[in-house]
Amino acid sequence: MPKKNVKTHLKPGRYFMQGDEACAEGAVAAGCSFFAGYPITPASEIMETIVRRFEEEKRVFIQMEDEIASMGAIVGAAWTGAKSMTATSGPGFSLKMENLGYAIMTETPCVVVDVQRVGPSTGQATRTAQGDLMQARWGTHGEHTIIALSPWSVEEAFYETIRAFNLSEQFRTPVIILMEEATGHLREVVSVPETVEVINRVEEGEGSPFGGKEPLDAVPPMPRFGTGRRLLVTGSTHNPDGYRKTQDRLTQENLLKHLRDKIENHKKEIVEYEEYFTEDADTVLISFGFAARAALKAVKEARKKGMKAGLLRLKTVWPMPTERFAALAARAGRIIVPEMNYGQLRGEVERFTGGKRVLGINRADGEVITPESILKVMEEGGAL
Repeated sequence: MPKKNVKTHLKPGRYFMQGDEACAEGAVAAGCSFFAGYPITPASEIMETIVRRFEEEKRVFIQMEDEIASMGAIVGAAWTGAKSMTATSGPGFSLKMENLGYAIMTETPCVVVDVQRVGPSTGQATRTAQGDLMQARWGTHGEHTIIALSPWSVEEAFYETIRAFNLSEQFRTPVIILMEEATGHLREVVSVPETVEVINRVEEGEGSPFGGKEPLDAVPPMPRFGTGRRLLVTGSTHNPDGYRKTQDRLTQENLLKHLRDKIENHKKEIVEYEEYFTEDADTVLISFGFAARAALKAVKEARKKGMKAGLLRLKTVWPMPTERFAALAARAGRIIVPEMNYGQLRGEVERFTGGKRVLGINRADGEVITPESILKVMEEGGAL
């Protein structure tokens, strides 16, 4: 897979940025050359920053008529060779689901940012939440696998956006960035280096432009439109050359195995997480995104009080480090999952903890989870 270090288009240094701005700057640094979107709180600042930066960098921005068209546009742009992205929040994310499935089925690299807010429906547009975790995994219909990342800081929004593009290019798949309003509208310092490592897709090579033949976890080259190659791109079941095979059982089976295996068989290259004080922990917290900030603070306070507490913080939320869930549960007395929803991550953790009870600390009222509320559960042994 071609890798190279490229200049970041910003003067190296420390910048005071909003999370949405950092995400946009990460896209610029990663080589994003096409953005299609529609304004929506709390993601609009991503688009606003992109408009300004793309004009400076001579790249292409289009404000589309809606979120459905935005998702379709970035799929089409990717097939012309562009690195493409869109950004939205819950209601718009829902509208993107059909074309997200099309991108998965056609193995189209692109990045979709969801700055989460309170739902369902219009909900509370300016308040924070983590209610889209399962939608990111299963929002589009059918059997499929997805990659989703969750930054917990403004600086990480910059670097995880770069990683999202790299994973998208490497594995020819859409990658979702799940931020929260709390991160998107937070302002923190971002250290920008002179260069960053980027990955670019393989465009030319021997073989067919789609997967479905041995080895099933191999990522095929992706030729672009306009180079003279005849390309058939369809959301229907297709063989490795793109021809529709909607009544062929073996073609469908091999295609689905390919879409799964190219991600699941490479989890070591995709899944990232961080651990804090887990070596001797008998109480382990598992969290992601903005909620993990409060979880880490609670763990540090608990250890000051003599409690053996630790934290597993997910940077990649799909696929999850399920083997690590099992290993920590095998030696920990308690597993606690703080999240700004009513138990979406907790349900996944429970599947891999050998029947051990998993406590949930849940909040979905637009406010952030606090370290104090987590510490209270750790001390009392109950659940909120």
